[in-house]
Amino acid sequence: MENSDLKILLVDDEPDILEILGFHLKKEGYKVKTAKNGQEGMEKAQKIKPDLIVLDIMMPEMNGIEVCQNLRAIPSFEDTIIVFLSARSEDFTQITALDSGGDGYIVKPIKPNIFKSKINALLRRKKGQSDDAIIQSFGDLTLNHEEICVKINDKIIPLAKKEFELLVLLTSKPGKVFKRHKIMEKVWGEEVIVGDRTIDVHIRKLREKIGSDYIKTLKGIGYKFEY
Repeated sequence: MENSDLKILLVDDEPDILEILGFHLKKEGYKVKTAKNGQEGMEKAQKIKPDLIVLDIMMPEMNGIEVCQNLRAIPSFEDTIIVFLSARSEDFTQITALDSGGDGYIVKPIKPNIFKSKINALLRRKKGQSDDAIIQSFGDLTLNHEEICVKINDKIIPLAKKEFELLVLLTSKPGKVFKRHKIMEKVWGEEVIVGDRTIDVHIRKLREKIGSDYIKTLKGIGYKFEY
């Protein structure tokens, strides 16, 4: 299978969750390892170097937030995709999880098909869509980094420079939630002093030009690209 070279580590203290999610991911062709608590998750992550880690937040010995923070402090895990699982859906819990270095957040109870869809989206960049690819294709949408050009169904869509840079950032990791301050830092840097509404305005313009289905809003957190 095309996913057979990708490794996923599931870390959760509920055996049923590990069994169900592991079963569905293996059907997708992924190599799956499991850990039943945070400490074991830390040890297995360093041993097997997975492409993606799924972390429950509430676990014995070390919670998911602590595991994520500890892994992000290790250089070899800076780019590892980390997804949180939690029965808590409050905004502040999601913000805390993403602030600790998480790339995504999935609320329990988990629907297997939705879970697989999210994992597949996060791992697409591991299957040939590298961050510095000259051409990226997402269905009918194509980005040409060399020509600084966006097309939909081969029709050129004119974008302003910052709109293109914003789209490039969001498409660099499909499914990843980019927080507002990180978007500001990556796209605008210290070039100019801009207002809080700058990102919102550029997102609105992008949606008007490429359609509203690609860019999703996570209220109070940021934006992500999905297709």
